[in-house]
Amino acid sequence: MQFEGKRALVTGGARGIGAAIATRLAADGAKVAIADVDIDKGKETAKTIGPNAIAVKLDVTSPESWQAAKADVEKAFGGLDILVNNAGIAGRAAPTWELSFEEWKQVIDIDLTGVFLGCQTFITGMIDQSYGRIVNIASIAGKEGNPNMVPYSAAKSGVIGLTKALAKEVATKGILVNAITPAVIATEILSQLTDEQVKYMTNRIPMSRVGQPEEVAALAAFLASDDLSFSTGAVFDLSGGRATY
Repeated sequence: MQFEGKRALVTGGARGIGAAIATRLAADGAKVAIADVDIDKGKETAKTIGPNAIAVKLDVTSPESWQAAKADVEKAFGGLDILVNNAGIAGRAAPTWELSFEEWKQVIDIDLTGVFLGCQTFITGMIDQSYGRIVNIASIAGKEGNPNMVPYSAAKSGVIGLTKALAKEVATKGILVNAITPAVIATEILSQLTDEQVKYMTNRIPMSRVGQPEEVAALAAFLASDDLSFSTGAVFDLSGGRATY
């Protein structure tokens, strides 16, 4: 029960990687807020997890929605110790010249601006209590760039830069900020991609398989724990051997 007494919020926590992370943290003793734009699915997931979980409605692209979620968490838990910025979309798989500005903006708003807003919303409270763990879910695409996924690759690269910069700002304040860069994981987000795109990503994994949400959750739990003490601004690959740097 390494998270006994700890309070966490996981964005995009209703399904997929987010649900796996929320489940793992709650199983290890944390009180967990499942923050998702799909509040009905969030409530369903919270009920499945048990009494340590609540659901809060959150549109990660909206500062006002973040403030409302913060108020909900403070009312329920009294504050926050762990923030996992997981919510994201892949966007349509297409060459850059075929994408509309709206398609670009939607991915950037959710995958990058959403992470910025989450960190900005909760970082001052963490500073005040001299403790915090922030785990940002980026992607191996943010390091290598996936063709036909320019908005997604750019957004996830931005998450990596944001993680490194913010970590330096709070390095002496008891707050650790790290990122995870998964390769392709078996979640519903794969339905947004073509079979060809999924095959491209899977073929680049030396272990010759996709990752599982529970494998991401295991790493996220370590990064959110007190076992982590001297690593911040770091990027932890979860790629089955794909990552080359």
